[in-house]
Formats: sequence, structure tokens, C-alpha cells
Amino acid sequence: MNIFIDNRSGAPIYDQIYNQIKDLIISGELMENDPLPSIRSLAKDMRISVVTTKRAYDELEREGLIYTLPAKGCFVAPQNTEILREQHLKKIEEHILEIKKLAASCKLTKEDIIVMFDILDEQE
Repeated sequence: MNIFIDNRSGAPIYDQIYNQIKDLIISGELMENDPLPSIRSLAKDMRISVVTTKRAYDELEREGLIYTLPAKGCFVAPQNTEILREQHLKKIEEHILEIKKLAASCKLTKEDIIVMFDILDEQE
């Protein structure tokens, strides 16, 4: 499991960890009952505070994405991936609406936006 912290992003570190693990679960890269690194080992590997890592894990557990077994560690909880997928689709729709507003103010057409998307997609 690879987690990357971007100190320039402005997002809190615990939130970056939370979002990346959540994305790994939604994408299926982390499967039901897969073990997560211990809070201490993840903190050590990332050179961050144990408190920060614990906060991310607590958020994941509160959302029902992971569960903890005392003295055994944290594991990926069984998921209704369709609900998680719907949450992501809603966020995408919100971003698309924002793109439409910005595009209108710049007098960009739908085709202009598609060309921009294609160019960005090719660059990856």
C-alpha cells in the first residue's frame, strides 16, 4: 500500500491518508479483511506523528471502512461498494457543474472542454 503525503496541498495529513486509503478500498485494491499497516508502523514509515495516523484510522473506522481487532490490528471492513461509488459520482457531478460555470465565464464550449480533457488525459 503506497500512500503519498503532499505537504504543499494544504490538506491536513490525516485527511490525505484517509482519502487515499478510502480510494484504495473503493477501487478494490484493498479487499475485504485485508490488513492495514499498524498505526505505529505507518507513522514511522511516513515520518509523521502516531496521533495523525490514528486520527486517519479513526475516521476510516467511524465511516465503516475499516475495523479494529484488539492486539491484531486494523482490517478492511466489508463494503457496499455501490454506495461508495455513488458518493464519488456525486462529487464528480459537483465538479462538472463547477467546470460548466467556469467554462461559461470563459465562453468555452462543451467541445473545448472535451479537447482539454483529452489533452490532459494524454499527458498522464
